[in-house]
Amino acid sequence: MKLKPNYFIIPLIALTVGLLGSIFTGLGMYWYDTQIIKTGITPFNWVFPVAWNSIFLLTTISVFIVWNRGNRKIREFGLIIGLFALNALLNVLWSLLFFYLHLVGLALIEMLFLEITLVWLIMLVRRSSLAAAVLLWPYLLWVAFAAYLTLLIFKLN
Repeated sequence: MKLKPNYFIIPLIALTVGLLGSIFTGLGMYWYDTQIIKTGITPFNWVFPVAWNSIFLLTTISVFIVWNRGNRKIREFGLIIGLFALNALLNVLWSLLFFYLHLVGLALIEMLFLEITLVWLIMLVRRSSLAAAVLLWPYLLWVAFAAYLTLLIFKLN
């Protein structure tokens, strides 16, 4: 098996996104734990890193599948890679808005764009690989749940 640059670049991007998100989250945890009212369905804090690490792993595998299928000549390939990049940016931006800047309402609006990019991404990825699209479903469902939690937190605070 020949090592290709994407074998390093794709995981490096995923790690960078996860690290930046966790930095912003960590900087806002005191606020999150002590100053806001949470709902009864808010998971324990340990659930979030487990969920996000799983999501990042599945998303990384999905990108690998799309990239390595050799479909770079299809019209949507650039759009798919661009959506993965936009989604990564929106993922980090949410942590910045919610945890670091405490802008819950703006984070909620931003999360709608995150969800839209995920739906669009799944629809496009499915054209070249059903497996790659299915790997994105946990991310889609988790973001929907997180958006609901964010909405409840916005209403309570």
